[in-house]
Amino acid sequence: MTRIDLRGTASSGGPGGIDRDLLPRAELDVEAALEKVRPICEDVRHRGTAALIDYARRFDGVTLDRVRVPAEALRRALEELDPAVRAALEESVRRARTVHSAQRRTDHTVQVVPGGTVTERWVPVERVGLYVPGGKAVYPSSVVMNVVPAQEAEVPSLAVASPPQAEFGGLPHPTILAACALLGVDEVYAAGGAQAVAMFAYGTEDCAPAQLVTGPGNIWVAAAKRLLKGRIGIDAEAGPTEIAILADATADPAHVAADLISQAEHDTLAAAVLVTDSEELATAVDAELSTRVAATKHAERVTEALAGRQSGVVLVDDVEHGLRVVDAYAAEHLEIQTADAAAVAARVRNAGAVFVGPYAPVSLGDYCAGSNHVLPTGGCACHSSGLSVQSFLRGVHVVDYSRDALAEVTHHVVHLAEAEDLPAHGAALTARFDGKVPGA
Repeated sequence: MTRIDLRGTASSGGPGGIDRDLLPRAELDVEAALEKVRPICEDVRHRGTAALIDYARRFDGVTLDRVRVPAEALRRALEELDPAVRAALEESVRRARTVHSAQRRTDHTVQVVPGGTVTERWVPVERVGLYVPGGKAVYPSSVVMNVVPAQEAEVPSLAVASPPQAEFGGLPHPTILAACALLGVDEVYAAGGAQAVAMFAYGTEDCAPAQLVTGPGNIWVAAAKRLLKGRIGIDAEAGPTEIAILADATADPAHVAADLISQAEHDTLAAAVLVTDSEELATAVDAELSTRVAATKHAERVTEALAGRQSGVVLVDDVEHGLRVVDAYAAEHLEIQTADAAAVAARVRNAGAVFVGPYAPVSLGDYCAGSNHVLPTGGCACHSSGLSVQSFLRGVHVVDYSRDALAEVTHHVVHLAEAEDLPAHGAALTARFDGKVPGA
């Protein structure tokens, strides 16, 4: 892994005094991809299911006679699921429900003045499209992470899309189908990439349009989300996965190396970043990587990811300096492997999720911590949150004022309306009092 030495560097004007351009980051040109997905999305808009079938043949190498997955295929996938995998999924669902059920907000009424209240109601979106990627890996865990918060938010209608697989007769991977069936999702589509996002945005003969689409995907999915944002709500433009580890000399290099590899195996563009004040640890981690990478199943993919410009070891002066660096980096996943890790983690401001100490690796969060693994990437954790129940809820203010409560505040509204040269705004109030300002 490339080393970046920030020790003794002068502060810049960036977050925490850190120049973000000095930090490792994948280079993704979503704007260029945008122009490539635009005609695909327009085609789906106009031709619907026929376009989806054509793109499945072109991009996925499968010939479909329909896009919606038959109920029988869902039932069979669950019946044939390895019992150990089913038990693991059930535990993942149980833990995710435990965490996400506590996130549901309740309506709250505030009495502003006697006779005047504002109630904030939390209303779920009517329909969501949940995207589950497929390609180098299969992600039934992403089914859990998308579906559980939507269900806990009480979304009345939800559908899942995942790319068709030639190996499985044009259906999405059977483990994904089994996860859908386990969660009671019966509306599943064999559609991937930008065309799946367009299906949810515009609707087709088979799939009703949704108000929101969530879930990670490749650059084509991210580009389609950017293109169609406004037509449909989105959770985020997810990029390649990231892990950053803030570690000092107390960290076990074997743990650090294993965790870097765990995320690097996702994709050749996956980012793995170690931030440390210990050059000795960095050297020990390099030694561990040389052994562990060769032994891992996806060694070629991992090697390319760790050698890429998006990965590296960042040397810092001390843990305090390291905190400023990881806050500037704003990782999707941030591990804290330092002395007094809990206290250090409590000071982190920018991360999709924070994993504390040697026994909370990112892989735990990927599957069974109870937390959500659909998280902001590309530095977006400095302004965005991961997927949660709140992602599927809208806050609606309900204003209820009596005649007396309105009369008491009318003169203030009139003055503000006149200050903004919008006199009709004030007149909308005085019209209720014979054209006069009460009490004037």
